[in-house]
Amino acid sequence: MRYCINCCIHLLPNDLHRQCFRCREPDHSNHKCPVCRGENKIPLYTDRKQMKWLAVLEVRTDHCESWNGFFCLRKGKLCSLMFGLIIMTLVMVSYILTGAKHGLLLIPSPFHYGAFASNPSLMDNESFSDMKDYYQPSKMNISYVKDYPSIKLIIDTITSKIEFITRQRPDLEELRKQEPHMFSVIPNKFLPNSKNPCWYEEYRGNTTTDPYATNSYALYSKRFRIIFDYLRKVFWNHLYHYKDKHYRLRCLPHFYIIGQPKCGTTDLYDRLRLHPDVRFSAIKEPHWWTRKRFGIIRLRDGFHDRYPVEDYLDLFDLAAHQIQSVLQSDAVKERGKRNNIIIGEASASTMWDNNAWIFFYDNSTEGEPPFLIQDFIHAFQPNAKLIIMLRDPVERLYSDYLYFASANKSAEDFHEKVAESLQLFEGCVLDFSLRACVYNNTLNNAMPVRLQVGLYVVYLLDWLTVFNKDQILVLRLEDHASNMRYTMHMVFQFLDLGPLSEKQEALITKSPASNTRRPEDRSLGPMLPTTKAILRDFYRPFNTKLAQVLFDDAFLWKRT
Repeated sequence: MRYCINCCIHLLPNDLHRQCFRCREPDHSNHKCPVCRGENKIPLYTDRKQMKWLAVLEVRTDHCESWNGFFCLRKGKLCSLMFGLIIMTLVMVSYILTGAKHGLLLIPSPFHYGAFASNPSLMDNESFSDMKDYYQPSKMNISYVKDYPSIKLIIDTITSKIEFITRQRPDLEELRKQEPHMFSVIPNKFLPNSKNPCWYEEYRGNTTTDPYATNSYALYSKRFRIIFDYLRKVFWNHLYHYKDKHYRLRCLPHFYIIGQPKCGTTDLYDRLRLHPDVRFSAIKEPHWWTRKRFGIIRLRDGFHDRYPVEDYLDLFDLAAHQIQSVLQSDAVKERGKRNNIIIGEASASTMWDNNAWIFFYDNSTEGEPPFLIQDFIHAFQPNAKLIIMLRDPVERLYSDYLYFASANKSAEDFHEKVAESLQLFEGCVLDFSLRACVYNNTLNNAMPVRLQVGLYVVYLLDWLTVFNKDQILVLRLEDHASNMRYTMHMVFQFLDLGPLSEKQEALITKSPASNTRRPEDRSLGPMLPTTKAILRDFYRPFNTKLAQVLFDDAFLWKRT
């Protein structure tokens, strides 16, 4: 049904004009009109005249116009296709160059990572444990066995860049400038009648004063408040009164269990706690030297106020109260005996985590930290004893992944994260020293798995620049698991602890193992054989150097 273009009146079926009869021009001539003469119908072009919304026209075009429209249509489709191909190519190139293999790349990228991270939210303010939700398993339809040759090239590049260069130890005055408050609180000498480093500090408060009101550990963690509530109740009873002044006993640890994570430090801590002469901090892992003194609670939350050294010392008040009781006993006062109770601290980050230095120490040399944790510990406690528990770094990394990864854990996902981390590490060592990469906060936060924690010898050599070798006891988790009695005796001897009764020794050595792998993680099975071979190649030169330093081939981990 058609309508007049002017008045919308229905046109007759045989009327081929655009207008009805009454709307046609008075001078309309039938003999001049091609339509009235019966010739071919005139094509109708409506772009010159605005149509009303009810107007429906029968449009006929000649042969030429049909072909013009056809060619225009083909040209439009061709342009759209070309534009789509260009966009797709650009996207693929960007994914290859940035190493983003999630979802698009179906084969390992032949390009090496040159940057540390592409996501700004992960730069400088994320720890691995807090960014575990960000890294999800890649869905790569590849043969993992075929990965080995390409990744082996990356490992060969890393190996060629390995140099174990002795670091320069900073001067004591330089350390004082960095931490003046810490040096004003901790004295140079400790009580001679105590095996543990302790000293008396004048307390200027009164009975109504809360000595833990500003303690950051109590303020930021609800689970520690019960401990501090108890300390408040007994605090006044343990003060030493002399010449109308009040003094509190302050203590530092006699020994530190400094590492490494997922190497059995929790089990060692739980067994040592059972020894009658050993006490620990109120919190197993204060992480004060590595994180809290810089104001780091969780890196994803940014920086908080720095925890002062007084907050750290408060954690040893329970042990200090017991030492105080021994020091005030008649046996010590009259017979000249000394206190044999010692305090330990078991933050497994102490050995390796120096990631915060870049935010506080400006005078770095080629990306290397000018000051390390051990520099400050040695400045206050040159006679401190250090215990290190290690395990096969390949197995340590897989255990670390299973513990910290969130959803979708699998051996395949672990493989992909290892490959990505190796590429990131290679990109660093191509431009910086090994030490600079190991202590690089940006790199360490960007790697999906903590490869650097297993580079034991790099950290150990840096600790040996300030501490003597006989002050460091290095154990293997494999030996501890197979012969616990032997390793515990080594620890007792190293700490110069007194003899135990058979009952006490049985309680310490026969207790069930602590912090073992969770059942849901055990059900995932072992890592892929290809992944294990890759990690064996990566850690081999570091294990070789470690075995040389310790004069013990067991640290090659050839049989594990």
